[in-house]
Amino acid sequence: MLQYRLVPVNSPKRESFRQDLVDQGLVIKTEGLGKTYFLGAEEVHALCCVNLEIRRGDYLAIMGPSGSGKSTLMNLIGCLDSPSAGKYWLAGRLVSELQDDDLAAIRNKDIGFVFQTFNLLPRVTALRNVELPMIYNGTPSDERVARAMQALESVELGNRMTHKPSELSGGQRQRVAIARALVNSPSILLADEPTGNLDTRNGEEIMALFDNLHRQGNTIILVTHENDLARRADRILHLRDGKIESDELVSHSIHAPS
Repeated sequence: MLQYRLVPVNSPKRESFRQDLVDQGLVIKTEGLGKTYFLGAEEVHALCCVNLEIRRGDYLAIMGPSGSGKSTLMNLIGCLDSPSAGKYWLAGRLVSELQDDDLAAIRNKDIGFVFQTFNLLPRVTALRNVELPMIYNGTPSDERVARAMQALESVELGNRMTHKPSELSGGQRQRVAIARALVNSPSILLADEPTGNLDTRNGEEIMALFDNLHRQGNTIILVTHENDLARRADRILHLRDGKIESDELVSHSIHAPS
């Protein structure tokens, strides 16, 4: 069992370690990360002893069969849940020891979420949907609108800003969700089966958009069960029975133009 000695939050040692992570370009680091659920008298070890490093600008896909722990790992990385064991640093900050209010602030600022079901408010416009994270963190109205417009332009929806979700295609709705995820310039973009509700053409457009966002320097973590989507990433993490089974680097063939 891993043992950790508590270090005061503002100690020079902790600040030095935090700066070391930043200097190494690590946006995510975990040590012995684990999650145990209790179902009556039964203990379910959903995740166990996960050691993981993700650098700024990485494109990582997480795969695994049902019950492998990929959803649990996604929830911990996304600060939607707290670990039962181990440590988790995000952008140099030890988030595994933070309380709910601090975790909510990190979810708003440092993590951009893209879900399979879009999670858009149906009665407001695309522009208003993208503004929502900034409304929650108190961004002034003029700045909020300008940044939301810029985010929608970046996903090629500048001509759909005043449309409500019901007036958009599935692919366009997911683009709105991506714009909303990007609007606070997060440390990571976390996408959970982002093409699951899309047809082939719209799914390809969304994946091409992720490819482009990665080329622009965004850190992307993609949770998927589809191997062809996972292989668009630079690295694939395979989970099984709550543990890392393999950590594979993907080789992308580069073809010279004919």
